[in-house]
Amino acid sequence: MISEKLAKAINDQINKEIYSSYLYYAMAAQAEAQGFKGCANWFHIQALEELTHADKFFKYLCSQGALPVMEAVDKPELKGTEIKALFEQTLEHERFVTSRINSLMKLTREEGDYASEIFLQWYVTEQIEEEENATGILDQIRLTGDSKQGMFMLDRELAARVFTPPPAPAAD
Repeated sequence: MISEKLAKAINDQINKEIYSSYLYYAMAAQAEAQGFKGCANWFHIQALEELTHADKFFKYLCSQGALPVMEAVDKPELKGTEIKALFEQTLEHERFVTSRINSLMKLTREEGDYASEIFLQWYVTEQIEEEENATGILDQIRLTGDSKQGMFMLDRELAARVFTPPPAPAAD
């Protein structure tokens, strides 16, 4: 049985995951408006991933007999509109999410909630990937410098990203 304290923290994380989706939708819109359809695709898929993260937390709370509580979601604020600025904010945001997941993991250990700790391990691994992806794209942007051809090629590469939902938990 999950504690009220942990359930509240996971409810808060659901809100943050939905906010993350809003943020990436805003970034997708900005990239699309600038003609970077590949970058827009990357951000759109990122938005869908964040919704699946929220859903995974939602379903976990339900499975533990806790009530998911939907709170208001803040309006996303972009720190810049250029593609490089959007990916810099992406990395900053993913580092923030990583810190939140780490806090949840710490709480599960303090409470001795091994089931929740195992559940959260997926998110720990996911955040490693999220930060690596954002860092890699930023590295590529920096390598292109002011090259429009380089950004064109990167945009084409990001257009190839497809949404792959996380695997469903194994049936009993």
